[in-house]
Amino acid sequence: MSLFNRLKNILKKPEPPMPEKSILTVGPGDVIEVSLVTYQVTGRTRNAQRSAVLLTLQDGNTVRYLQIEDRERTAYALYAPIDGRMDSFDEVPTTIEMEGTAYYMEEQYSGTVTVAGKTPFQSGGEQYVWQFQSDDRKLLRIEWQDGRFMLYEGESVLPADVQVLRGT
Repeated sequence: MSLFNRLKNILKKPEPPMPEKSILTVGPGDVIEVSLVTYQVTGRTRNAQRSAVLLTLQDGNTVRYLQIEDRERTAYALYAPIDGRMDSFDEVPTTIEMEGTAYYMEEQYSGTVTVAGKTPFQSGGEQYVWQFQSDDRKLLRIEWQDGRFMLYEGESVLPADVQVLRGT
């Protein structure tokens, strides 16, 4: 190595360290832990207008969905898909009774989403979402996109119970 190259390497600025993965930036291939269960992230649906992400998580054959919404504080909810159907997105009721539990609509919104990896809807576009909560704090989420409904049942998760273990 020549003297000139040695001096050049000494004077060269070091590359800045890579920023740590935050829970809002994880994507397919990353590994996270939710309530002491380790999941691989297989998909990501992002709604930029709401600063919200829905991660598709897989642990063996088990598939779960982690909703992350960044408001005045970051809110987490872990969902499992359920079987069910709705007739029309225009007729989603404000109260739904399911297996003896009454769910009341908390909010309804729509927005353009982008997707990456394996998600319930394989392409981005306009998505409509209805979120419900029961008196015993159970959650219900209904999504509609491209003429298809997805229903999820879940619960809130404490922020301390969610950790990024390994990012790609």
